Amino acid sequence: MKAVVYQGFGTPDILRVQEIDKPVPGDGEVLIKVRAASVNPLDWKLMKGGPPLARLLLGLGKPKIKRPGVDVAGVVEALGNNVAGFKPGDQVFGTCVGAFAEYATSKSAPRVKSALVRKPPNVTFEQAAAVPVAGLTALQGLRDLGKIQPGQSVLINGASGGVGTFAVQLAKSFGAYVTGVCSTANADLVRSLGADRVIDYTQQDFTNAEERYDLIFDCVGNRSLSALRRALHSQGTLVWIGLPPDASLSRFPARLLGALLVSPFIRTRTAFFIAKVNQKDLTTLGELLSTGQLRPVIAKRFTLNEAPDALRYLETGHVRGKVVLTPESQPRTI
Repeated sequence: MKAVVYQGFGTPDILRVQEIDKPVPGDGEVLIKVRAASVNPLDWKLMKGGPPLARLLLGLGKPKIKRPGVDVAGVVEALGNNVAGFKPGDQVFGTCVGAFAEYATSKSAPRVKSALVRKPPNVTFEQAAAVPVAGLTALQGLRDLGKIQPGQSVLINGASGGVGTFAVQLAKSFGAYVTGVCSTANADLVRSLGADRVIDYTQQDFTNAEERYDLIFDCVGNRSLSALRRALHSQGTLVWIGLPPDASLSRFPARLLGALLVSPFIRTRTAFFIAKVNQKDLTTLGELLSTGQLRPVIAKRFTLNEAPDALRYLETGHVRGKVVLTPESQPRTI
């Protein structure tokens, strides 16, 4: 089968499409015939290797994970032992390791938090593949950390990006008054997703305005924590999930440490998190997709051979919604 692989850390130029053995599902695993996958910022940050400390986890000399891609949608091809709830032919979406390939395996066992759910029949594979990591991040960040409530004033910084487009829609579904921050070119898109108000960051810095918010959901990380807190009500909550595209992973520990040191002395609440994959939340996202309450925004489509171009495009930091990859030999939209 064809798969995107890399043998060392570096730029997207290190990615290669190679013929490798088709994986065999192990205990508790499902083999998926990939129909679509989507690209996340974490894919290219891991590919670059991050700071020296991160190499202890990612691999000192060579990467431990050599096949990129986490978000997947496709058809169940085969089952390993102890798999519950699926059969060959089921259309599914969720997470896996090595989604940038014609086939990939994903965990789905009774004692393992399943990384897969059935795809709604009225949702395309591309739409479903765009959802898992970004959708879970928006859902869990707003609901679990942000404790979002009806009637609250919520600001989404980076409202036109992969996570931001989902966050705008989910915040509206929770009954919040939503302000989206984006560029001039993306203002109409953010309004179409349900934002009550749009701030053009090229014209106005929301952290220096008089408006205060109950919850700020920061998808970009392009403002200091102190500036973001200025825009919060005295007992507001800041949830941040990202760093600017040009920032290295080495900036993350410093930002996190700063938040931890300051938090005992202020009334606002600051939280950072990484989404946790679970079947319940994936099912919730699938239901919202099926009813049309959640609409993935797909910025651009690439094939496996174009994977380096897909990573470069995402790395610009100005992508509207999600970037999708499809195997050349399979339909892109069905």
